[in-house]
Amino acid sequence: MTNIKNLRSNRFWIVYILLLFAFLSLSLLVMMFDWDKLLSIALLILSIGMLIFFVYRISLFYKEFCKLEEEEEQWSALIHFMPDFVCFKDGQGKWIKVNEFGRKLYQLENIDYYGKTDLELGELSPFFKNDFNSCYTSDENAWNKGTLLRVEESFAIPSGDIKSFDVLKIPLFYPNGKRKGLLTIGRDISQQKTAESMLLKREKLSVVGELAAGIAHEIRNPLTSIKGLTQLMHESQNVTDEYVKVMISEIDRINQIASELLALSKPQSRKHNQVALTDILRYVMNIMEPEALLREVELEFKGAEHCQIEGDRNGLIQVFINLFKNSMDAMPDGGIITISSEIIGNKAFISISDQGIGIPPERLKKIGEPFFTLKEKGMGLGLTISHKIIQEHRGTIDFQSTENVGTKVTMTFPLG
Repeated sequence: MTNIKNLRSNRFWIVYILLLFAFLSLSLLVMMFDWDKLLSIALLILSIGMLIFFVYRISLFYKEFCKLEEEEEQWSALIHFMPDFVCFKDGQGKWIKVNEFGRKLYQLENIDYYGKTDLELGELSPFFKNDFNSCYTSDENAWNKGTLLRVEESFAIPSGDIKSFDVLKIPLFYPNGKRKGLLTIGRDISQQKTAESMLLKREKLSVVGELAAGIAHEIRNPLTSIKGLTQLMHESQNVTDEYVKVMISEIDRINQIASELLALSKPQSRKHNQVALTDILRYVMNIMEPEALLREVELEFKGAEHCQIEGDRNGLIQVFINLFKNSMDAMPDGGIITISSEIIGNKAFISISDQGIGIPPERLKKIGEPFFTLKEKGMGLGLTISHKIIQEHRGTIDFQSTENVGTKVTMTFPLG
């Protein structure tokens, strides 16, 4: 582009020098010959030269105008045929240009939108009045932010469908900081949102199916025992205390499964107060101490003595008892369970480490899933409930394990 401008500038000076040379030559001839006649010829030649020069300059300007007009038509065609919403507004929020997609979307085909704000267009297109008001508010947010703003907007259309758009708003400013214009680009993501919703429903159905299969499996075992003993007593006409105890035990097992499922699914209204994590840990250690001695397990505590958080004492006790039992079950030949606490920033970190058999990597990924257990007689709901309680405390839980070395469980809680 710079070379073209230089070439045009050179042409201008060449024509100018030639005209000047012709004028000087004619002036010299005038001085040598008939002054009146040569002067008339000189003026005629000069007029023709100036006319040629102006025609040349006008032709250049016309070519530039045609080129710019062609480029504008190309850009307009590109914008109009885009499958996205594209709108240009001036510094006062008045609509300057919108593509065909946008006019059809807001039913503006027969409305003169030019020079009108969102609030004014809301009056002309009443169905979208609330949506235009929302656009006006988000435009102001983009202006105040001063940089690109990305938002997701959803609204209903006359057909009753819900349209969702991923919207980019780009504010433009003059060098002095005054508002210059606003470019809005919106991509229709309605199908994507529908697909995400369907995928979420499928995942929920899949979880429900797995949960139903787990419940059926867990309840079927005690029911099988009860049914077998009932048939045996019916055939032998003999009811023994041993059979009755087994049946009661199996019924209690079914009741326990139902109770833990209710605890997992039913929202719990827990009252959170200021509690000391270290005091709760020491309380649980005292409860578990007799069982630990029987299993030749040593409980060792180290770390910060004062970790105050906002939480539910009974829920946290349930979590720590579950984790202590898991660690003991993982060490059939005894060992050391190390409990540590520390404060980093505004979070409390609690870790429980054992020297047990560890967890294989493929099973470590499933820790916390309903009915997944590594124990022969376990139900796989203890850690699931523990996960839920920790989430209610806005905390996290992480498992690290190496086979035949041990497992470390790390929990984080925001300080109260």
